Amino acid sequence: MKYISTRGGSEPLSFSAAVAEGLAPDGGLYIPAEFPNIQDKLEYWQNLSYAELCFEFMKLFATDIDEESLKDIAYTSYSKFDDTAIAPLKKLDNGLYILELFHGPTLAFKDFALQFLGNLYEHLLAKSGKTINVLGATSGDTGSAAINGLLGKKGVRIFILYPNGRVSPLQERQMACTEADNVFPIAIDGTFDDAQAIVKEIFGDVSFKNEWNLSAVNSINLARILAQCVYYIYAWLSLEKSERDNVQFIVPTGNFGNILAGWFASKMGLKVANFKVATNQNDILYRLFKSGVYEVSSVKPSVAPSMDIQVSSNFERFIYFMEGENPERVCEIMGEFKCSGKWVFDNFSAEDFSASRMDDSEIATKIEEIYKKYGEVIDPHTACGFADISHKGTKIILSTASPAKFPELIEKVIAVHPTAESLEKLLSKPIVNEKMPANTQKIRDYISANGIK
Repeated sequence: MKYISTRGGSEPLSFSAAVAEGLAPDGGLYIPAEFPNIQDKLEYWQNLSYAELCFEFMKLFATDIDEESLKDIAYTSYSKFDDTAIAPLKKLDNGLYILELFHGPTLAFKDFALQFLGNLYEHLLAKSGKTINVLGATSGDTGSAAINGLLGKKGVRIFILYPNGRVSPLQERQMACTEADNVFPIAIDGTFDDAQAIVKEIFGDVSFKNEWNLSAVNSINLARILAQCVYYIYAWLSLEKSERDNVQFIVPTGNFGNILAGWFASKMGLKVANFKVATNQNDILYRLFKSGVYEVSSVKPSVAPSMDIQVSSNFERFIYFMEGENPERVCEIMGEFKCSGKWVFDNFSAEDFSASRMDDSEIATKIEEIYKKYGEVIDPHTACGFADISHKGTKIILSTASPAKFPELIEKVIAVHPTAESLEKLLSKPIVNEKMPANTQKIRDYISANGIK
Protein backbone atom coordinates (compact mmCIF):
# COMPACT_ATOMS: atom_id res chain seq x y z
CA MET A 1 0.00 0.00 0.00
CA LYS A 2 1.38 3.39 -1.04
CA TYR A 3 0.42 6.89 0.12
CA ILE A 4 0.21 9.95 -2.10
CA SER A 5 -0.17 13.69 -1.54
CA THR A 6 -3.43 15.52 -2.17
CA ARG A 7 -1.39 18.09 -4.11
CA GLY A 8 0.37 15.60 -6.36
CA GLY A 9 3.89 16.97 -5.98
CA SER A 10 5.44 14.37 -3.68
CA GLU A 11 6.67 10.83 -4.24
CA PRO A 12 4.42 7.97 -3.08
CA LEU A 13 5.54 6.62 0.30
CA SER A 14 5.11 3.53 2.44
CA PHE A 15 2.86 3.68 5.51
CA SER A 16 5.77 4.14 7.93
CA ALA A 17 7.35 6.86 5.81
CA ALA A 18 4.03 8.73 5.44
CA VAL A 19 3.52 8.58 9.22
CA ALA A 20 7.03 9.93 9.83
CA GLU A 21 6.56 12.74 7.27
CA GLY A 22 3.17 13.86 8.59
CA LEU A 23 2.70 16.69 6.10
CA ALA A 24 3.83 16.04 2.52
CA PRO A 25 6.78 18.14 1.22
CA ASP A 26 4.46 19.82 -1.31
CA GLY A 27 2.20 21.03 1.53
CA GLY A 28 -0.46 18.42 0.86
CA LEU A 29 -1.87 15.67 3.06
CA TYR A 30 -1.19 11.98 2.56
CA ILE A 31 -4.01 9.68 1.49
CA PRO A 32 -4.05 6.00 0.47
CA ALA A 33 -3.39 5.55 -3.24
CA GLU A 34 -6.45 3.26 -3.15
CA PHE A 35 -8.95 2.10 -0.58
CA PRO A 36 -9.42 -1.61 0.19
CA ASN A 37 -12.92 -3.09 0.14
CA ILE A 38 -13.91 -4.30 3.62
CA GLN A 39 -17.44 -5.53 2.85
CA ASP A 40 -16.47 -9.19 2.67
CA LYS A 41 -14.53 -8.88 5.94
CA LEU A 42 -17.33 -7.50 8.12
CA GLU A 43 -18.88 -10.86 8.95
CA TYR A 44 -15.51 -12.19 10.18
CA TRP A 45 -14.92 -8.97 12.15
CA GLN A 46 -18.32 -9.23 13.85
CA ASN A 47 -17.17 -10.83 17.11
CA LEU A 48 -13.71 -9.30 17.47
CA SER A 49 -12.67 -7.22 20.44
CA TYR A 50 -11.81 -3.59 19.77
CA ALA A 51 -8.06 -4.24 19.78
CA GLU A 52 -8.47 -7.25 17.50
CA LEU A 53 -10.55 -5.19 15.09
CA CYS A 54 -7.97 -2.41 15.10
CA PHE A 55 -5.24 -4.89 14.20
CA GLU A 56 -7.25 -6.51 11.40
CA PHE A 57 -8.16 -3.11 9.94
CA MET A 58 -4.75 -1.48 10.25
CA LYS A 59 -2.90 -4.39 8.65
CA LEU A 60 -4.70 -3.48 5.42
CA PHE A 61 -2.79 -0.18 5.48
CA ALA A 62 0.42 -0.72 7.48
CA THR A 63 1.68 -3.28 4.99
CA ASP A 64 5.34 -2.51 5.69
CA ILE A 65 5.06 -3.41 9.41
CA ASP A 66 5.30 -7.05 10.40
CA GLU A 67 2.03 -8.42 11.76
CA GLU A 68 3.33 -9.40 15.20
CA SER A 69 4.62 -5.88 15.82
CA LEU A 70 1.40 -4.33 14.51
CA LYS A 71 -0.68 -6.60 16.73
CA ASP A 72 1.40 -5.59 19.75
CA ILE A 73 0.92 -1.90 18.89
CA ALA A 74 -2.86 -2.34 18.61
CA TYR A 75 -3.25 -4.40 21.78
CA THR A 76 -1.04 -2.09 23.86
CA SER A 77 -2.85 1.00 22.60
CA TYR A 78 -6.18 -0.02 24.13
CA SER A 79 -4.88 -1.48 27.39
CA LYS A 80 -5.39 1.74 29.39
CA PHE A 81 -9.09 2.27 28.67
CA ASP A 82 -11.48 2.07 31.63
CA ASP A 83 -14.30 0.20 29.85
CA THR A 84 -13.79 -3.33 28.57
CA ALA A 85 -15.77 -2.50 25.41
CA ILE A 86 -13.30 0.38 24.75
CA ALA A 87 -15.97 2.18 22.70
CA PRO A 88 -19.33 1.16 24.26
CA LEU A 89 -22.46 1.81 22.22
CA LYS A 90 -25.21 2.95 24.60
CA LYS A 91 -28.88 2.92 23.62
CA LEU A 92 -30.84 6.01 24.69
CA ASP A 93 -34.07 5.48 22.81
CA ASN A 94 -35.54 3.47 19.99
CA GLY A 95 -33.08 3.94 17.13
CA LEU A 96 -30.95 6.47 19.06
CA TYR A 97 -27.50 5.63 20.42
CA ILE A 98 -24.44 7.39 21.75
CA LEU A 99 -21.00 5.97 21.07
CA GLU A 100 -18.90 6.68 24.16
CA LEU A 101 -15.41 7.62 23.01
CA PHE A 102 -14.10 9.04 26.29
CA HIS A 103 -12.88 5.98 28.19
CA GLY A 104 -9.19 6.45 27.32
CA PRO A 105 -6.44 7.96 29.49
CA THR A 106 -7.32 11.61 28.73
CA LEU A 107 -11.10 11.12 28.59
CA ALA A 108 -11.58 12.17 24.96
CA PHE A 109 -11.94 10.50 21.56
CA LYS A 110 -8.45 11.63 20.55
CA ASP A 111 -7.05 8.80 22.71
CA PHE A 112 -8.17 6.22 20.13
CA ALA A 113 -5.75 7.52 17.52
CA LEU A 114 -3.04 9.01 19.70
CA GLN A 115 -2.44 6.00 21.92
CA PHE A 116 -1.98 4.06 18.67
CA LEU A 117 0.23 6.74 17.13
CA GLY A 118 2.42 6.98 20.23
CA ASN A 119 3.08 3.24 20.23
CA LEU A 120 3.61 3.31 16.47
CA TYR A 121 6.24 6.03 16.84
CA GLU A 122 7.96 3.99 19.55
CA HIS A 123 8.12 0.97 17.23
CA LEU A 124 9.45 2.97 14.28
CA LEU A 125 12.12 4.69 16.38
CA ALA A 126 13.28 1.44 17.97
CA LYS A 127 13.63 -0.03 14.50
CA SER A 128 15.47 2.93 12.97
CA GLY A 129 17.48 4.14 15.97
CA LYS A 130 16.45 7.72 15.15
CA THR A 131 14.97 10.48 17.32
CA ILE A 132 12.00 12.71 16.51
CA ASN A 133 10.52 16.01 17.56
CA VAL A 134 6.74 15.85 17.41
CA LEU A 135 4.95 19.12 16.69
CA GLY A 136 1.24 19.80 16.90
CA ALA A 137 -1.48 22.36 17.57
CA THR A 138 -4.56 21.79 19.67
CA SER A 139 -7.87 23.40 20.49
CA GLY A 140 -8.06 21.24 23.61
CA ASP A 141 -8.17 17.46 23.48
CA THR A 142 -5.57 16.63 20.80
CA GLY A 143 -2.72 18.09 22.83
CA SER A 144 -3.44 16.21 26.03
CA ALA A 145 -4.04 12.93 24.18
CA ALA A 146 -0.86 13.33 22.11
CA ILE A 147 1.19 14.14 25.18
CA ASN A 148 -0.21 11.15 27.08
CA GLY A 149 0.57 8.86 24.14
CA LEU A 150 4.21 10.02 24.07
CA LEU A 151 4.95 10.56 27.76
CA GLY A 152 8.46 9.46 28.59
CA LYS A 153 9.01 7.65 25.30
CA LYS A 154 12.69 7.34 24.44
CA GLY A 155 14.02 9.52 21.64
CA VAL A 156 10.89 11.71 21.48
CA ARG A 157 10.19 15.30 22.40
CA ILE A 158 6.76 16.78 21.87
CA PHE A 159 5.88 20.43 21.32
CA ILE A 160 2.18 21.31 21.52
CA LEU A 161 0.83 24.79 20.70
CA TYR A 162 -2.50 25.83 22.16
CA PRO A 163 -4.41 29.14 22.36
CA ASN A 164 -3.75 30.72 25.74
CA GLY A 165 -6.99 31.10 27.73
CA ARG A 166 -9.07 29.35 25.07
CA VAL A 167 -8.97 25.75 26.28
CA SER A 168 -10.73 24.52 29.39
CA PRO A 169 -8.72 24.70 32.65
CA LEU A 170 -8.63 20.91 32.91
CA GLN A 171 -7.57 20.50 29.28
CA GLU A 172 -4.66 22.85 29.99
CA ARG A 173 -3.70 20.94 33.13
CA GLN A 174 -3.63 17.67 31.18
CA MET A 175 -0.99 19.25 28.93
CA ALA A 176 0.95 21.38 31.39
CA CYS A 177 1.01 19.28 34.59
CA THR A 178 2.65 16.09 33.32
CA GLU A 179 6.04 16.66 35.01
CA ALA A 180 7.61 14.88 32.02
CA ASP A 181 10.88 16.26 30.68
CA ASN A 182 10.09 15.38 27.05
CA VAL A 183 6.90 17.49 26.96
CA PHE A 184 6.83 21.17 25.94
CA PRO A 185 3.38 22.85 26.09
CA ILE A 186 3.36 26.28 24.43
CA ALA A 187 0.49 28.70 25.17
CA ILE A 188 0.35 31.18 22.29
CA ASP A 189 -1.38 34.54 22.14
CA GLY A 190 -3.99 33.81 19.49
CA THR A 191 -6.49 31.23 18.28
CA PHE A 192 -6.20 27.56 17.37
CA ASP A 193 -6.12 28.59 13.72
CA ASP A 194 -3.05 30.74 14.46
CA ALA A 195 -1.39 27.75 16.12
CA GLN A 196 -2.26 25.44 13.24
CA ALA A 197 -0.95 27.94 10.69
CA ILE A 198 2.39 28.10 12.54
CA VAL A 199 2.64 24.31 12.56
CA LYS A 200 1.94 24.09 8.83
CA GLU A 201 4.44 26.86 8.07
CA ILE A 202 7.17 25.13 10.07
CA PHE A 203 6.47 21.83 8.32
CA GLY A 204 6.69 23.70 5.03
CA ASP A 205 10.28 24.65 5.87
CA VAL A 206 11.77 21.42 4.52
CA SER A 207 15.35 22.08 5.68
CA PHE A 208 14.24 22.82 9.26
CA LYS A 209 11.88 19.84 9.24
CA ASN A 210 14.66 17.52 8.12
CA GLU A 211 17.24 19.01 10.49
CA TRP A 212 15.03 18.35 13.52
CA ASN A 213 13.28 15.26 12.17
CA LEU A 214 9.86 16.80 12.78
CA SER A 215 6.74 14.67 12.73
CA ALA A 216 3.09 15.71 12.95
CA VAL A 217 0.71 14.64 15.67
CA ASN A 218 -2.34 16.55 14.44
CA SER A 219 -4.91 14.82 12.30
CA ILE A 220 -2.91 15.94 9.28
CA ASN A 221 -1.07 12.68 10.10
CA LEU A 222 -2.87 9.96 8.16
CA ALA A 223 -2.31 7.30 10.85
CA ARG A 224 -4.68 9.22 13.09
CA ILE A 225 -7.49 9.23 10.55
CA LEU A 226 -7.09 5.53 9.80
CA ALA A 227 -7.07 4.58 13.49
CA GLN A 228 -10.29 6.55 13.97
CA CYS A 229 -12.02 4.60 11.18
CA VAL A 230 -12.07 1.61 13.52
CA TYR A 231 -14.67 2.90 15.97
CA TYR A 232 -17.17 3.54 13.19
CA ILE A 233 -16.85 -0.08 12.08
CA TYR A 234 -17.00 -1.27 15.70
CA ALA A 235 -20.18 0.74 16.38
CA TRP A 236 -21.86 -0.49 13.19
CA LEU A 237 -21.04 -4.09 14.09
CA SER A 238 -22.39 -3.53 17.61
CA LEU A 239 -25.86 -2.84 16.21
CA GLU A 240 -28.46 -5.55 15.64
CA LYS A 241 -28.38 -6.54 11.98
CA SER A 242 -31.90 -5.16 11.53
CA GLU A 243 -30.64 -1.69 12.49
CA ARG A 244 -27.71 -1.49 10.06
CA ASP A 245 -29.50 -0.66 6.82
CA ASN A 246 -30.15 3.05 7.42
CA VAL A 247 -27.50 4.40 9.81
CA GLN A 248 -26.65 8.04 10.36
CA PHE A 249 -23.50 8.96 12.29
CA ILE A 250 -23.75 12.36 13.97
CA VAL A 251 -20.29 13.76 14.60
CA PRO A 252 -19.28 16.81 16.64
CA THR A 253 -16.32 18.11 14.64
CA GLY A 254 -14.27 21.23 14.09
CA ASN A 255 -11.17 20.04 12.26
CA PHE A 256 -13.13 17.58 10.05
CA GLY A 257 -10.83 14.69 10.96
CA ASN A 258 -13.30 12.79 13.12
CA ILE A 259 -16.05 12.74 10.51
CA LEU A 260 -13.61 12.19 7.63
CA ALA A 261 -12.56 8.91 9.26
CA GLY A 262 -16.15 7.67 9.15
CA TRP A 263 -16.52 8.78 5.54
CA PHE A 264 -13.33 6.91 4.64
CA ALA A 265 -14.80 3.77 6.25
CA SER A 266 -17.90 4.18 4.09
CA LYS A 267 -15.71 4.51 0.98
CA MET A 268 -14.29 1.12 1.92
CA GLY A 269 -17.72 -0.48 2.00
CA LEU A 270 -19.23 0.23 5.44
CA LYS A 271 -22.93 0.82 4.80
CA VAL A 272 -23.78 4.30 6.11
CA ALA A 273 -26.76 6.36 4.96
CA ASN A 274 -25.50 9.75 6.07
CA PHE A 275 -22.91 11.63 8.11
CA LYS A 276 -24.06 14.69 10.00
CA VAL A 277 -21.57 17.45 10.80
CA ALA A 278 -22.45 18.89 14.22
CA THR A 279 -20.81 22.26 14.92
CA ASN A 280 -20.93 24.93 17.58
CA GLN A 281 -21.24 28.66 16.84
CA ASN A 282 -17.94 28.53 14.90
CA ASP A 283 -19.87 27.06 12.05
CA ILE A 284 -17.72 27.23 8.89
CA LEU A 285 -18.53 23.58 8.12
CA TYR A 286 -22.27 24.06 8.73
CA ARG A 287 -22.28 27.04 6.37
CA LEU A 288 -20.37 25.06 3.75
CA PHE A 289 -22.78 22.14 3.71
CA LYS A 290 -25.75 24.49 3.61
CA SER A 291 -24.47 26.87 0.92
CA GLY A 292 -21.42 25.43 -0.86
CA VAL A 293 -19.38 28.43 0.33
CA TYR A 294 -16.27 27.76 2.41
CA GLU A 295 -15.48 31.08 4.10
CA VAL A 296 -13.55 32.00 7.21
CA SER A 297 -15.06 34.29 9.82
CA SER A 298 -13.73 35.27 13.24
CA VAL A 299 -13.46 32.63 15.96
CA LYS A 300 -15.86 33.14 18.86
CA PRO A 301 -14.75 31.45 22.11
CA SER A 302 -17.43 28.98 23.20
CA VAL A 303 -18.34 26.46 25.88
CA ALA A 304 -17.30 23.74 23.38
CA PRO A 305 -13.72 24.93 22.84
CA SER A 306 -12.42 21.93 20.89
CA MET A 307 -14.59 23.10 17.99
CA ASP A 308 -13.49 26.75 18.12
CA ILE A 309 -11.92 26.41 14.68
CA GLN A 310 -12.39 28.13 11.34
CA VAL A 311 -9.79 26.48 9.11
CA SER A 312 -10.42 22.73 9.17
CA SER A 313 -7.08 21.18 8.30
CA ASN A 314 -8.52 17.83 7.19
CA PHE A 315 -10.90 19.42 4.74
CA GLU A 316 -8.23 19.24 2.05
CA ARG A 317 -8.54 15.45 1.97
CA PHE A 318 -12.29 15.79 1.44
CA ILE A 319 -11.75 18.33 -1.35
CA TYR A 320 -9.41 15.90 -3.11
CA PHE A 321 -12.16 13.32 -3.46
CA MET A 322 -14.94 15.86 -4.07
CA GLU A 323 -12.92 17.27 -6.98
CA GLY A 324 -12.41 13.94 -8.72
CA GLU A 325 -9.00 13.15 -7.17
CA ASN A 326 -7.51 16.04 -9.13
CA PRO A 327 -4.38 17.41 -7.33
CA GLU A 328 -4.15 20.45 -9.63
CA ARG A 329 -7.66 21.43 -8.62
CA VAL A 330 -6.79 20.95 -4.94
CA CYS A 331 -3.78 23.25 -5.32
CA GLU A 332 -5.96 25.88 -6.99
CA ILE A 333 -8.62 25.74 -4.26
CA MET A 334 -6.19 25.72 -1.34
CA GLY A 335 -4.12 28.53 -2.87
CA GLU A 336 -7.16 30.75 -3.36
CA PHE A 337 -8.51 29.91 0.09
CA LYS A 338 -5.17 30.79 1.71
CA CYS A 339 -5.16 34.17 -0.05
CA SER A 340 -8.80 35.19 0.36
CA GLY A 341 -10.20 32.98 3.11
CA LYS A 342 -13.03 31.94 0.81
CA TRP A 343 -13.88 29.43 -1.89
CA VAL A 344 -17.23 29.01 -3.66
CA PHE A 345 -17.70 25.47 -4.97
CA ASP A 346 -19.36 25.00 -8.35
CA ASN A 347 -22.50 22.86 -8.16
CA PHE A 348 -21.58 21.77 -4.63
CA SER A 349 -23.16 18.44 -3.78
CA ALA A 350 -22.21 16.34 -0.77
CA GLU A 351 -24.99 13.78 -0.69
CA ASP A 352 -23.36 11.78 2.12
CA PHE A 353 -23.48 14.75 4.50
CA SER A 354 -25.85 17.01 6.38
CA ALA A 355 -25.07 19.61 9.06
CA SER A 356 -26.34 21.32 12.21
CA ARG A 357 -25.11 23.99 14.62
CA MET A 358 -25.65 25.14 18.21
CA ASP A 359 -24.70 28.32 20.02
CA ASP A 360 -23.73 28.38 23.69
CA SER A 361 -27.21 28.91 25.08
CA GLU A 362 -28.59 26.04 23.00
CA ILE A 363 -25.79 23.76 24.21
CA ALA A 364 -26.64 24.48 27.85
CA THR A 365 -30.34 23.87 27.19
CA LYS A 366 -29.59 20.57 25.42
CA ILE A 367 -27.38 19.31 28.28
CA GLU A 368 -30.27 19.94 30.67
CA GLU A 369 -32.81 18.35 28.31
CA ILE A 370 -30.81 15.16 27.79
CA TYR A 371 -30.18 14.81 31.53
CA LYS A 372 -33.88 15.15 32.33
CA LYS A 373 -35.00 12.83 29.52
CA TYR A 374 -32.39 10.07 29.69
CA GLY A 375 -30.45 10.61 32.91
CA GLU A 376 -27.28 11.03 30.84
CA VAL A 377 -24.69 13.67 31.64
CA ILE A 378 -23.06 14.83 28.39
CA ASP A 379 -20.26 17.24 27.62
CA PRO A 380 -20.88 20.40 25.53
CA HIS A 381 -19.39 18.93 22.33
CA THR A 382 -21.61 15.84 22.51
CA ALA A 383 -24.58 18.15 23.15
CA CYS A 384 -24.06 19.67 19.69
CA GLY A 385 -24.83 16.25 18.22
CA PHE A 386 -28.38 16.37 19.55
CA ALA A 387 -29.43 19.29 17.33
CA ASP A 388 -32.30 18.60 14.96
CA ILE A 389 -32.43 14.81 15.21
CA SER A 390 -34.74 13.95 12.33
CA HIS A 391 -33.16 10.99 10.52
CA LYS A 392 -35.71 8.18 10.14
CA GLY A 393 -33.30 5.29 10.64
CA THR A 394 -30.67 4.45 13.25
CA LYS A 395 -28.83 7.46 14.69
CA ILE A 396 -25.44 7.16 16.42
CA ILE A 397 -24.13 10.30 18.12
CA LEU A 398 -20.41 10.28 18.81
CA SER A 399 -19.84 11.29 22.43
CA THR A 400 -16.42 12.83 22.11
CA ALA A 401 -15.37 13.83 25.65
CA SER A 402 -16.16 13.10 29.27
CA PRO A 403 -18.35 15.68 31.02
CA ALA A 404 -15.75 15.60 33.81
CA LYS A 405 -13.56 17.81 31.60
CA PHE A 406 -16.17 20.59 31.80
CA PRO A 407 -17.39 20.49 35.42
CA GLU A 408 -18.19 24.21 35.81
CA LEU A 409 -20.65 24.27 32.92
CA ILE A 410 -22.27 20.94 33.83
CA GLU A 411 -22.73 21.95 37.47
CA LYS A 412 -24.19 25.29 36.48
CA VAL A 413 -26.71 23.68 34.13
CA ILE A 414 -27.86 20.52 35.96
CA ALA A 415 -26.36 20.89 39.49
CA VAL A 416 -24.21 17.79 39.00
CA HIS A 417 -20.44 17.99 39.44
CA PRO A 418 -18.87 15.32 37.20
CA THR A 419 -15.46 14.11 38.32
CA ALA A 420 -12.70 11.78 37.20
CA GLU A 421 -9.86 10.60 39.40
CA SER A 422 -7.19 11.32 36.80
CA LEU A 423 -8.34 14.94 36.54
CA GLU A 424 -8.64 15.48 40.29
CA LYS A 425 -4.97 14.52 40.69
CA LEU A 426 -3.96 17.36 38.37
CA LEU A 427 -5.51 20.10 40.49
CA SER A 428 -2.68 20.17 43.01
CA LYS A 429 0.10 20.21 40.42
CA PRO A 430 1.73 23.39 39.09
CA ILE A 431 1.13 24.43 35.49
CA VAL A 432 4.42 24.41 33.57
CA ASN A 433 4.24 25.88 30.08
CA GLU A 434 5.87 28.47 27.84
CA LYS A 435 3.84 31.56 26.94
CA MET A 436 4.77 32.92 23.53
CA PRO A 437 3.40 35.19 20.78
CA ALA A 438 1.88 33.59 17.69
CA ASN A 439 5.15 34.02 15.81
CA THR A 440 6.55 31.25 13.64
CA GLN A 441 10.19 32.26 14.05
CA LYS A 442 9.94 32.33 17.85
CA ILE A 443 8.40 28.84 17.86
CA ARG A 444 11.10 27.63 15.48
CA ASP A 445 13.78 29.06 17.80
CA TYR A 446 12.17 27.39 20.81
CA ILE A 447 12.22 24.00 19.09
CA SER A 448 15.88 24.54 18.16
CA ALA A 449 16.70 25.30 21.81
CA ASN A 450 14.79 22.36 23.28
CA GLY A 451 14.57 19.70 20.56
CA ILE A 452 16.42 16.42 20.38
CA LYS A 453 18.81 15.24 17.67
